[in-house]
Amino acid sequence: MNNRADQENLLAEVLAEASPPDFRAAMLAETLRLARRRRHFHQARRAAGILSVLFLLVIIAVEHPSRLPIISRPSARKITKPGYELVRTQPMPADAVIATRKFSATGFATAIPTVIEVTTAGGGFHMINDNELLSLLADKPAVLIRTGPQSEELVFANPEDQKRFLVH
Repeated sequence: MNNRADQENLLAEVLAEASPPDFRAAMLAETLRLARRRRHFHQARRAAGILSVLFLLVIIAVEHPSRLPIISRPSARKITKPGYELVRTQPMPADAVIATRKFSATGFATAIPTVIEVTTAGGGFHMINDNELLSLLADKPAVLIRTGPQSEELVFANPEDQKRFLVH
């Protein structure tokens, strides 16, 4: 069955039994139509690819024009002030220089003692208890409120009394 004529004869015999006489021609025409359609599809796809690449190149060229100007214009030089200031120095004249010298013990006399001694006494105070605090208030109505074991708050009935108490 390697011979082409044998293959065509076998195909003709198989098709001749089950098909009308013009079936072979219709089948050949449909096969050719599908082949043409496939070829046209491939050509259209290739053309679309080339067009899309060209379109992208045009967009890139429009978005990023060449860096070289078409017409060369003289560019203005921008004058910038430096971020530093140049300072020129020169030595001072000798009569403008101030110098220090040690005093001699014989040339220095004072009328008052030069050393003052300061001492600080420690203690002299104690923590007052609740009764002593309330006795300081005298006749001002106030309440001592305990909010915890080591937390108290002194509340005055008259806010003016609180202002006067805190001043003294």
